Amino acid sequence: MTSEPSNISHTVSEFILLGFSCRWEIQILLFSIFLVTYVLTLFGNMAIMCAVRWDHRLHTPMYILLANFSFLEICYVNSDVPNMLANFLSKTKTISFARCLLQLYFFFSLGTTECLFLSIMAYDRFLAICRPLHYPTVMTIKFCSSLVVFCWVYGFLWFLIPVILVTQLPFCGLNVIDDFLCDLGPLLALASTCAPIPGTVLMCGTMSSLLIFATFFYIIGSYTLVLRAVIQVPSVAGRKKAFSTCSSHLAVVFLFYGSVMMTYVSPGTGQAESMQKFTTLFYSVLTPFFNPMIYSLRNKEMKDALKKVLRGS
Repeated sequence: MTSEPSNISHTVSEFILLGFSCRWEIQILLFSIFLVTYVLTLFGNMAIMCAVRWDHRLHTPMYILLANFSFLEICYVNSDVPNMLANFLSKTKTISFARCLLQLYFFFSLGTTECLFLSIMAYDRFLAICRPLHYPTVMTIKFCSSLVVFCWVYGFLWFLIPVILVTQLPFCGLNVIDDFLCDLGPLLALASTCAPIPGTVLMCGTMSSLLIFATFFYIIGSYTLVLRAVIQVPSVAGRKKAFSTCSSHLAVVFLFYGSVMMTYVSPGTGQAESMQKFTTLFYSVLTPFFNPMIYSLRNKEMKDALKKVLRGS
């Protein structure tokens, strides 16, 4: 393996995020669309959090996980969307080297945390449907809280080493990123034009792939067992309710993982910029926007609780 160049200074104090290269009128239109999407995302996820907080019927592990997931989505969009919105109106579109690396760290850490949350939500549904007699004794509020803490702590530790490696990359004065955020792929591609960085690319690709595929196959395996158990439920109403809940979770899983896999399984391998932007935009902006609708529209308890929140009662 070729060693990483360590004696070349990155000589970069800031990056230029090109974002979406188009006419000023289109920039304003995109700014308006993403601003509305951002506000609705915050509102939708905050509504779910409030519904779980104020409706005592929802003080169960499934809804506690959902409330934490909604809080995670709020943090996730705040890691990249405000800066993207500011860049639409900016002439320079610059971001400092330190802020860029900080955005990279939080963006990836929150994405890792989301993978872990989707996994424990799948585990919760598996216990509730496949092991209903054991569910009350296993998935206690205390154990659920421990899982939540695990997701947050482990999520912010997983990508710490790759981000530290990125801080050591040589950029040789190259600072133009054809993206709307400081993403891993564009940064690795930029550094690789300056000097070979096989070790960093291998480390980032390995850790990304390991996280993505391990959690994805665990989730798919869990829901395969769940759906098999649902089919065997004698009650049509019970079968419909279980299937509705699981299908909502699976919709979120496929929305998130489908776009993430296209982006991070092989970061820095020269994926077309337009496709890179689209997939990053989809899972970082649109998926958090769709999640509240997916989780609430097919869940009667959540819809009733949200109605109470909106009425202020």
